[in-house]
Amino acid sequence: MSHVKRVIPSGNDSRQNVISSLRTTQLLNSKAVLPAELIATILDYLPIPDMFRFARTSKRMQEMVYDDTRWIQRLKIMGCWNDAEARQRFEEAMKRKLQAQRQADAARKADPALNGNAHGGRGAGDNEGTLSVTLFDAGLEEEMQRASLDRMVRPRASTLDRGFDDVTMSPAGLFRPGPANKLDPNATLEIFSKVRSIRGMARQEYGKIYGALAPFYFDLARSRSHTDPILFRMYRDPEQQAQMLAQLKIFAKSDFAIGWSQREERLETMTGVFENAVLREFEQGYETRDYDGRMKRYAHVLVTLNGGAAIVDTFIHNHPLMLDKDQLGDPSDCLRNAPSGQISLQPSHEFFKDLATKLNDEVSVIDRVFPPSVDVLLPFLDRIGDDIISDYITAVFDEAHDVSIEAYLKAVSGVFEQALQFAITIRPSKGSEQNFQEEAKRIIARCFEPHVDLYLQEELDFFKGKSAAEVEVWEKRLSDEEQSAESFFMSNINRQAVKRDFLTSFKKVVMMPVNVLPTMGSSRSTAITNVVNGDSLNPTSRSSTPVPGQLPVSPGLEAPSTELAAKAAIMNSRLEGIRSLFSIEVALNLIHTAKTSLERAARFVRLGGQSGEESREQCENIFINLLQILGNRHIKPGFNKAVHHLSEYKPREVADHSNQGVAPLVAFLELVNVGDLIQQMVDVFYLQELVAVHLTDRDDFLSPACKEKKRFEQMLDERVAAGLNRGIDVLMDEVEYICGTTQSPGDFNPPVGPDGVVQMSDIGPTETAQKVVDIVSSHTSMLVGSTDKNVLDVFNQEVGLRLFTALCKHLKRQRVSVDGAIRLISDMNAYNAYIATLRNKSLTQYFSALRELSQIYLIAPDHAKEIATIIADSDRYHGIFRAEEVYEFAERRADWFSIKAQVERQMYGVGCIVM
Repeated sequence: MSHVKRVIPSGNDSRQNVISSLRTTQLLNSKAVLPAELIATILDYLPIPDMFRFARTSKRMQEMVYDDTRWIQRLKIMGCWNDAEARQRFEEAMKRKLQAQRQADAARKADPALNGNAHGGRGAGDNEGTLSVTLFDAGLEEEMQRASLDRMVRPRASTLDRGFDDVTMSPAGLFRPGPANKLDPNATLEIFSKVRSIRGMARQEYGKIYGALAPFYFDLARSRSHTDPILFRMYRDPEQQAQMLAQLKIFAKSDFAIGWSQREERLETMTGVFENAVLREFEQGYETRDYDGRMKRYAHVLVTLNGGAAIVDTFIHNHPLMLDKDQLGDPSDCLRNAPSGQISLQPSHEFFKDLATKLNDEVSVIDRVFPPSVDVLLPFLDRIGDDIISDYITAVFDEAHDVSIEAYLKAVSGVFEQALQFAITIRPSKGSEQNFQEEAKRIIARCFEPHVDLYLQEELDFFKGKSAAEVEVWEKRLSDEEQSAESFFMSNINRQAVKRDFLTSFKKVVMMPVNVLPTMGSSRSTAITNVVNGDSLNPTSRSSTPVPGQLPVSPGLEAPSTELAAKAAIMNSRLEGIRSLFSIEVALNLIHTAKTSLERAARFVRLGGQSGEESREQCENIFINLLQILGNRHIKPGFNKAVHHLSEYKPREVADHSNQGVAPLVAFLELVNVGDLIQQMVDVFYLQELVAVHLTDRDDFLSPACKEKKRFEQMLDERVAAGLNRGIDVLMDEVEYICGTTQSPGDFNPPVGPDGVVQMSDIGPTETAQKVVDIVSSHTSMLVGSTDKNVLDVFNQEVGLRLFTALCKHLKRQRVSVDGAIRLISDMNAYNAYIATLRNKSLTQYFSALRELSQIYLIAPDHAKEIATIIADSDRYHGIFRAEEVYEFAERRADWFSIKAQVERQMYGVGCIVM
């Protein structure tokens, strides 16, 4: 924009003509005071008539007003613009233009006379090799833009352009419906459905909407009462009025001009008046149950108006279920009809069943009254959950909690399961979404969420208390039995007499083990036999779960009369009771209790979210407490007592060794089997109740349940290892006892008969070797299948090494003749054959060396040189025996004193040093 500024001439130039004044005229350029961005922003807040008046001022202002993005924004605000549709229309238009261009180019090639057309330039088909199939041609778009600008600058019959020429403008700048409004009233009701998304035509499309709705919008804004608006006079049907008001509400979103809030408020007021009138009609139809008449009609009217939220709320609020909810059931019936301290879930079942029946019957009414586009059932169910179900279950839980914790736990889990079944049985309506069942479960879950925290804590505390009480009952049983047995065994002892004869009692206690020790070739003393078999009692086997008050002795037997016999009987009773120090029955009871609690708590995992995660963690806590109570309170103390009782076992104080195996060790190995069985039970419980139902992940090493399970198994392995270590001591004590009491001096040094011939009845293994092999093999075989293979290998290796040491010690006590060496070699072969069954290479070398060592006794006395050679050959014994140790064994030859000098002389000759 420019203007002309005249320069005043000086007095000397006054004589110049008029042309000189024109020469002195200067053209000065001026710039807009406001930036274009600010002007464009101001345009957004102008009324539509003022906006087009502004467009008349200049070409540049017209470009701002006619900018397509300005009108697209208004269409988007009203939800009338679809970018995907606009893109598709644009691409289709470009395809048509390109096709037309190709056809024109082909026609020009076919007829050369057409080459001199008005365009004069080279067509798109002049070069087929460069023909593009793109949908956007920049040159073509520039040409279209220039043509559009040319059209915009041409004089128009109407300033408002197409789309805005169907209405007349009042002097006040507002639009009024009049003769110029050429739209059909029925077509106005569907004006939004006729809007298209076309690039470059957004202004025209908005003009259609403005021309149809602006007269009603501004007229309604000026109205003072509900009778003033032309809308209610032109449209008489409530359906049309609702549809028009709904369109005006959408149209109001594009009103940015000053005073828009007052106009929108006025529209809301008129809409509210109309809505209240329709609601009254609906309520009157509701009272008369006119489902297919007034209720259906006015429900559709309000749905058209604003989605029907108010009509849905009215329907739910006035429903008989909400008004007479006390008739569905009394929460006290669950406790009134149950035994004392218990709860009956039958009344709650009837409550949910009756509620589901009535709600399903109401689904058909909802489908008759409301259109399928409105979901009435879900808000109805939501209100039922808040006002009916929540109140009912809260009352049931509070009363059950006052009765007993167990009743409360059963009530929460049982009622929750019934509520979920209730949600499943609800039949969806026509307007329900596809995920109606999930939403119904969510509503039920929300009703129970306030009770979940208290329930989970009570569930854990209940399990811990019941499990601890179970273990305490078991411990009390064992303690009562032990005290009863001790009292019974000590009942015939006169302690005052024992005190007066203290010296006698002292001699008996101190000297008795000495009397038990047998001498070679002598019979055993019968003192301890009289104590145990005569004065004491023979304890019988006890069941895994002792009965309270039952003594662990056979009925009809008398109590021992001496303190020594009583102590021996108490010791035997304790050793015999090792197998019942912990019980499978107790473990089963604890696992069943944990299973019950887990099943109840696991139901709430389906709640999802924070409550579901807390339920899952509480399930893991129940399992963790199960392992802690079962392991630390029951199994571990049992193993500790068993190890303590084993440490008190002395085989020389036991008279009856006729039974196969060491009684306390057999009992302990049975206890190990029980522990292994309990561990397997725990493992199965863990897999089925936690892993299978995805309460925990067995591969997650950070899981608290997984870590506690490994800790439990480690504790069990440690206790078994400690018991087996002590058990090996007991077994070796028994082996030494058998070797010391059953090995006859004549086994390896047979006597010479009157005729000078050695008396030998058999050349096979001695009875001692057979007993040792039998007792050791019987105990090692008992652990096969019930103990971890690594633990079993360590146990067998330790038994083998300790047996090797015991046999070496035993051999050094014997006298072996050349004739008796045959039986010694037979014994060594028997030991070696047994060790070979253990499949332990290191143990096989030890007993092979011991078998080679036994060959030293088979050499005749006149071969002293070979004896010395065998003693000095360290490779013969695989490095297990040194020459000094072999020499010690050689000293046990019966003829050693006669060959000692020759052997030592030979050994010194070969350079062997003997200590």
